[in-house]
Amino acid sequence: MKTKFQETLSRANEAIFRYPMVLVMALLASAGAICIAETDRFEITSYIKFTICACLGISLMFALKMLSQRIGKELLLHVSGVIFLIGFYCILPDRKESFTEVHAYLIAVTALLSHLLVSFIPFLERDRELRFWQYNKNLFINIFLTAVFTGVLTGGVELAILAIDKLFDFNFHDRIYRDTFFVLAIFGSSFIFLLFNDKGLNNLEKDGTYPVVLKFFTQFILIPLLLIYVTILYFYSVKIVINWQLPRGWVSYLVLAYSIVGILALLLVHPLKQENAKSWVRIFSKVFYYTILPLIALLFTAIFTRILEYGYTEPRYFVLLLALWLSSIVVYFIFNKKATIKFIPVSLFLFGVFALIFPYLNAFSVAKRSQKTELMNILKQHQLISAGKINFQKKVTDTIRTEIANKFEFLAERKQGAFLSGLLNEKDQAELSENIKKGSFYSINYSIQNKFSDVNVTVKNRAYEMNRLVLVREEKAVGIGNYQYLISFHRYSRDPQQLNNDQFELTDQLTEKSSLKLSLNDQEEVDFGPQIIKLFEENKNKTGNVKLPEIAMESDLGKYHVKLIFNEITKEKYSENDTADIYYENVYILIKLK
Repeated sequence: MKTKFQETLSRANEAIFRYPMVLVMALLASAGAICIAETDRFEITSYIKFTICACLGISLMFALKMLSQRIGKELLLHVSGVIFLIGFYCILPDRKESFTEVHAYLIAVTALLSHLLVSFIPFLERDRELRFWQYNKNLFINIFLTAVFTGVLTGGVELAILAIDKLFDFNFHDRIYRDTFFVLAIFGSSFIFLLFNDKGLNNLEKDGTYPVVLKFFTQFILIPLLLIYVTILYFYSVKIVINWQLPRGWVSYLVLAYSIVGILALLLVHPLKQENAKSWVRIFSKVFYYTILPLIALLFTAIFTRILEYGYTEPRYFVLLLALWLSSIVVYFIFNKKATIKFIPVSLFLFGVFALIFPYLNAFSVAKRSQKTELMNILKQHQLISAGKINFQKKVTDTIRTEIANKFEFLAERKQGAFLSGLLNEKDQAELSENIKKGSFYSINYSIQNKFSDVNVTVKNRAYEMNRLVLVREEKAVGIGNYQYLISFHRYSRDPQQLNNDQFELTDQLTEKSSLKLSLNDQEEVDFGPQIIKLFEENKNKTGNVKLPEIAMESDLGKYHVKLIFNEITKEKYSENDTADIYYENVYILIKLK
């Protein structure tokens, strides 16, 4: 027992001293996640930026450590990694309003690239094919074991804390469970993974016996799934030819799924190709890439059908890029007699870097240019441009109105305010600028749709339009008047607000029988739900946007007099049989002592 404990302690010490930067990043990520949980989860703060960069740093520092074990220069590599993370931190916005889906794409692709880097960075030299496979196989197994160990450890520790709390009446705060989870899920999993890799690169790339479980998994699970996939896709291709119709957009994802799973299967059984007894592996390896060829044609047809109709967006760009990468893989393995499996992660990494940073042709530049062109084409095609500005008085269909509004929202999120302002008059420019500044991109979409005064609503959308009523406050500024304080609540953020030594909390259940309760110190409360219902009853024969001088309601609450002010409230239902939903984005509460 003592020997086992000493052995475990020795391995732990070795992991700590061998991978200090990886563990530092994991520890920082855990601390960042805890800080996020302690603050408003819906606010994009420096904590979230910090945590994202620390999580990226875990895989990045491990990759650089693997490279340093091959070429040395560990200090230089780690300094370079830290500089990259600092730069990435500076790219991300500080405020929630500035965080858009562009940043989500950037984070997701960068995370993928950092993990791809781990897979090949120590093997840039040639003639290390089998070692490369052994290295990735061992990493794959260690990741699986880490997931199992971390799950058991986390569940066990959480249950132990719960047992102590309930049996001995410690009355732990709920945050102890949450914080424990973050520490074990992030730092704990990283440490466990490093324990499996404590000997480093030399041990990971060491030749070993082929795992029987991988052979079973590939031969009896992955390959049968691939056969099902390819059969479905080929039948669908025949259907397209017979009916002479364009493929549906989501077929792209099926083709990519089949291709990626097939490539994974080939990688898993790669060493077996050298064994004469494994004829099924050789046959599968030769046939697979040829089966993809017709599907690539289907893939490109589906992609360009969407692009030619709606233009490029980042997701369509990435799907097209994956199609090009897949084509390069097929060509490489069919025509190159000395093909190496390292080409797969290296080429995907290079395609990903190209998509993020290549000037003019990266995903974000292409999407912006394409959507600008699409917007101008729509405006010109329907003769909506007058003296360089959009003529909102001209009659359009609701489909065209929605397309224009969607493109305004898309471009506004991507900081194209100057271009969009050039299409609007001065009053509309000011409104657009204010919404961009607040990060209220949905409001931009809404505003553009409502500017069209003469809309021909199609049958498909008329029912929805008739079941939707939006009460909009004409004056956007909130005057305090003779009130002393102002606090606000967001639709998705209901943390109690402190005022002096008092605590205000807002809870709602907004339907046709609504309640919206404002409570003071959990002792007194007032329900504004009936006033909201009355407001909609007064406008029940109206649909669409209805502008009101003010959307406000007030009442006494304990020693205070409070007044609620909404910029807009929406009531909608998708069919006559559905229950109406009532919702709002923000509510401002003016408060004064009675």
